[in-house]
Amino acid sequence: MRASRLLSLLLLLQTRGRMTAPELAAELEVSVRTVYRDVEALSAAGVPVYADRGPAGGYRLLDGYRTRLNGLTAEEASSLFLAGLPGPAAELGLGEVAANAELKLLAALPPEPRSHASRMRERFLLDVPSWYRSGDDAPYLSEVAEAVWDQRPLHMTYRRWGQEEVDRVIHPLGLVLKGGSWYLVAAPPDGSPRTYRVGRILTLETLPGRFARPEGFDLGAFWHQYAKEFRERMYTAEAVIRLAPGRGDLLAYTMGTDIVAAALAAAEPDPEGWVTLTVPVESIQHARWLLLRMGADVEVLEPPELRAMMAEAVAELAKLYG
Repeated sequence: MRASRLLSLLLLLQTRGRMTAPELAAELEVSVRTVYRDVEALSAAGVPVYADRGPAGGYRLLDGYRTRLNGLTAEEASSLFLAGLPGPAAELGLGEVAANAELKLLAALPPEPRSHASRMRERFLLDVPSWYRSGDDAPYLSEVAEAVWDQRPLHMTYRRWGQEEVDRVIHPLGLVLKGGSWYLVAAPPDGSPRTYRVGRILTLETLPGRFARPEGFDLGAFWHQYAKEFRERMYTAEAVIRLAPGRGDLLAYTMGTDIVAAALAAAEPDPEGWVTLTVPVESIQHARWLLLRMGADVEVLEPPELRAMMAEAVAELAKLYG
């Protein structure tokens, strides 16, 4: 346990430069006194850790000192080869860089972690896009990624969901890969961050100069809150349905696993095995389209307008097929 913590402390100093004892304590989730003892242990082991005094002081490594990667466990090294995602790296224009990094990492590892990492790459593959759909065609992705990295403002023509085309000047803050599609988190020069689908960018121009990132902006926290609010905005109505026995998996595939799982957990089967569920839906029209895919395995009970739509659709199908 302590050996792992010492290695973490060493890598923090190596990657971040000077850090104070309270900062190290917060990162390692230990007391400041423990940090003092760990720094002494590293110094006794020959690691050149120095303490700078004063308000801007802290601990740092001797300039140019680098540790080898032989502190990685086999499992830690293996996980890095799952995190590479060569497809998305290539889309960002980093395919060759990622491949070279893998080779260098493999060469630096001791025999056991190297063997374990090689087996991981041979036996596991992360395929990001979902079934029956490919990722977006995003011809400007590499330019957007470069602007995100260099903090360069962009001027773009963007196609909104309603097919309306708009011009925007934005400060690109980050990229997110979700379900095979790339999303750009960006803010206007004097506004709050918003989300844009990179595949909907029609024209792009990198503008001169650089912008300052908003202080304290956290891409992960922003995306988590955005996704939560998006789901809340998306579901604007509810439907009450009866589901045939053993058709929960099909309904989950049709409407979403998390939605159906929550509804099923609160339902009790009737004597024939059917369950009555209340499920959120985007709209009555969208619910009609989804639930017709279930055929006779679902009966709509409420709202009345949705039940009427289902009956009308079934009647039209009966006419069509005689």
